Amino acid sequence: MTVLGAIEGGGTKFVVGIGTSDGTIIETESFPTTTPEETMERTVQFFLNKGVEAIGFGSFGPVELNRASDTYGHIAKTPKPHWSGYDVVGHLKRHFQVPIGFDTDVNAAALGEATWGAAQGLNSCLYITIGTGIGAGAVVEGKLVHGLTHPEMGHIVVPRHVDDTYAGKCPYHGDCLEGMAAGPAIEERWGVKAYELGEDHQAWEFQAHYIAQALMNYILILSPEKIVLGGGVSKQRHLFPRIHEKLRQLLNGYVQHPAILTDSASYIVSPGLEDRAGITGSLALAVQALREQC
Repeated sequence: MTVLGAIEGGGTKFVVGIGTSDGTIIETESFPTTTPEETMERTVQFFLNKGVEAIGFGSFGPVELNRASDTYGHIAKTPKPHWSGYDVVGHLKRHFQVPIGFDTDVNAAALGEATWGAAQGLNSCLYITIGTGIGAGAVVEGKLVHGLTHPEMGHIVVPRHVDDTYAGKCPYHGDCLEGMAAGPAIEERWGVKAYELGEDHQAWEFQAHYIAQALMNYILILSPEKIVLGGGVSKQRHLFPRIHEKLRQLLNGYVQHPAILTDSASYIVSPGLEDRAGITGSLALAVQALREQC
């Protein structure tokens, strides 16, 4: 049995795990994200003496993914104190002489859903997390999307809802998608956390408006075969029908496909891997890294 390591490195907590190449998670542990030195050392201690043959690391971003760069494997400029510029992959390599797959947490989740989850068997998919922030990862033609940097789809500009006077919470862009629709924006706008709002609250009209606007753009640009909505805000299942309807209205018949016209409930879905999309996706990064070495 091939033993693989997986790291879901979030800005609030790290989840580390051991699994196998078929996507089975055997053991996990979680702990708060503190300083990089303390957090990464605790990660190392978890994997010591477990005989891992590869490690996959899906990290909060931004991160440097260009392997030709001197800063490959580093956390880039981030508001998370102490983490900017930290060499997380280098820290692991000092302790483990095994292949290490490294990507964003949302790209890892997208790969996990494409490999073992809601998008299994498809050639493309989009995974979006809507929680403390908004981020998205994409698989296109079976490969994770990278380019100049990694995608930052949570920061696209979306038209305001006509009744929404909220200024927006993104420290960089104010009223971008994340600034208007992430969990902290909901809480600041309404004074309570998203899960405390009733299903008939105006907040959900706003959320459906912003998320559907974003999905319209992603569909027109990437045309994914499946869209997976994860994160804490997306656990409000009553939000999905609102998004489906808004999206149909926005596209207005332009995309003539049953996934949009009649079967959007099967096209825009919750994670097949549920709350383990991130850690299982990181396991998929480990599988990928092991294969690349062969």
